[in-house]
Amino acid sequence: HVFHWTHEVHHDPIIMQKEAYLNIPFFIVRLIIYLAVWILLTVVLRKLSKKSDLDDGLKFYNKSRTYAALFLVFFALSIVTFAWDWLMSIEAHWFSTLFGWYVLSGVIVKSFAIIIIVIAILRKMGYLEFITTENIHDLARYLFSFGIFWMYLWFSQFMLIWYANIPEETFYFIKRVENYRFLFFLNLVLNFLIPFLVLVIRKFRRILWIVTAMAVVVFAGQWVDQYLMIFPGTMKEVQQIGLFDVGLTIGFIGIFLWVVLQSLTKANLLSKNHPYLQESFHYENL
Repeated sequence: HVFHWTHEVHHDPIIMQKEAYLNIPFFIVRLIIYLAVWILLTVVLRKLSKKSDLDDGLKFYNKSRTYAALFLVFFALSIVTFAWDWLMSIEAHWFSTLFGWYVLSGVIVKSFAIIIIVIAILRKMGYLEFITTENIHDLARYLFSFGIFWMYLWFSQFMLIWYANIPEETFYFIKRVENYRFLFFLNLVLNFLIPFLVLVIRKFRRILWIVTAMAVVVFAGQWVDQYLMIFPGTMKEVQQIGLFDVGLTIGFIGIFLWVVLQSLTKANLLSKNHPYLQESFHYENL
C-alpha cells in the first residue's frame, strides 16, 4: 500500500487521531473538489483570453484579473492541502507545518521552468518572435527568486526539525540522508546552487539558451525532490532511480508537450487586444 493509513487505522493510535481527515471518502471528495475547480477556472480563463481577441480587450482583461485572483488564492491553499493528502500522508506518522508551503514553492518554480522551456521550443520552431530580451529577463528573475524562496523553505523545515531533534520528526530526514545521500544533496545542487550561481549574473539572465538550460536543471531538480518525497516512504527497501522511473517521466513529458502544442494551435499565440500589449514590447529592465 502507498498510503498505510487506508488499512491500519484501528491498529495505529497516531493514525486514529487523524482519522477525521485521513479517511478514504473525504480523501476522494477533496480530490474531486481540487480537480473540478482547477479545470473550471482554467477553462474560464482560456475562454476569456480567446474572447479578448475578438472583442474589447480591456473588458475581458478585467474579468480575467478577477478570476485569476480567485484562482490564485484557491490554487495556493489547495496545493497545500493536496500536498498533505498525496505526499505527506505517505508517511502518516510524520508532519511538518511548512511542508505544504514548501511543495507550493516547488510548484511555482517548476511552472516558470516549464514556461521557459516551452518558449524555447516554440522559438526553435519559428514562433514567438515577439518575445523580447526583457521578457526573458523577467522570466529568469522569477526562476531565480522563487528558487531562493524554495531554498528558504527547504532550509527552514530542515533546520527546525534538526534543531528540535524530536524522533517523531527527525526520522523523515534520517531515512533520506542515510539511504539516499547522493540524491539528497543533488536536490540542493540542482534546485538552488547551480541556478543561483548562474542567474545571479544579469548578463546570463538575458540569454535565452542559458536561461533555458537553467530551467531544465531546475526541472530535473524538482523531479529529484519529488522522488525523495515519495520513494523513501513507499519502498520497503532502498530504491535508486531506475530506467522505469526515467522512462515514465519522459513519457509524461512527451504527452504534456503534445497536449500543450496541440492546444496552442487552436488560438492566437499573441493576445492582440491586450490593453498592455504595447508596453510589454517597449519596457526595459534596470
